[in-house]
Amino acid sequence: MLSPFPGMNPYLEQPAFWSSFHTRLMVAIADTVAPQLRPNYYIEVETRTYQDQEEPEEILVGIPDAAVLAARSIDQVEPLRVEPGATLTQKRPRSIFLPQPTTIKERYLEVREVGTDTVITVIEVLSPKNKQKGKGRTAYENKRRRILGSLSNLVEIDLIRAGIPMTMIGEVQPSDYRLIVSRRSQRPQADLYDFDLREPIPSVPLPLRPEDAEPSVELQAIVQGVCDRAGYNERIDYRQPVPPPKLSEADQQWVEALLAPLRGA
Repeated sequence: MLSPFPGMNPYLEQPAFWSSFHTRLMVAIADTVAPQLRPNYYIEVETRTYQDQEEPEEILVGIPDAAVLAARSIDQVEPLRVEPGATLTQKRPRSIFLPQPTTIKERYLEVREVGTDTVITVIEVLSPKNKQKGKGRTAYENKRRRILGSLSNLVEIDLIRAGIPMTMIGEVQPSDYRLIVSRRSQRPQADLYDFDLREPIPSVPLPLRPEDAEPSVELQAIVQGVCDRAGYNERIDYRQPVPPPKLSEADQQWVEALLAPLRGA
């Protein structure tokens, strides 16, 4: 079953699908472009790791009868009152839950030069945590600054509607999705491929050394292949609304018409 959407499928932003989609997409991009890079370059899947702390409501999901302490902080608890002549009894503890640090692993790609292993180009596919305030965004922004201050090229793929877009200088028209190609020889200038829910995913060039031709990364075909192999289109419940953020009225009407055959309407 093919995706009903002409480009990116917004239902893939659901937590049930995004993590596996992100991993599969990374590998699929690497496998697709690898033959075009030989014999001078090769591509590797790398991992960025950091510690993050989930919000209490996320930690307690799925824990029955959990005691949520957010409603009453310690200073709101009434002090223990002991009447004259009463016997003080031992206070028994209550069961609570504490926020736990979580190890986050985010994968990215590096195109390296054969022989020297020099990093020529970094390919990043943004994850939801990269576009939310917190350690995930901070870790990625630090990495992004290091790349932009280095001799490596950057290809940044943002296929997520939700969250805060990555920083760009000047006036940039809002769009659902963004692809950025930053060549080291042209900085601070970069190429932006922006597109919306109703449009197919554009293909982007993969910059290498200035003297070498740039292979084209056919992202639409790669994403379609990933979804087909993973069976996402059969597993997605299109009767459910599109995940946040809320669609514009025009886009909502377009989605309802698009999905009507799948919803039995």
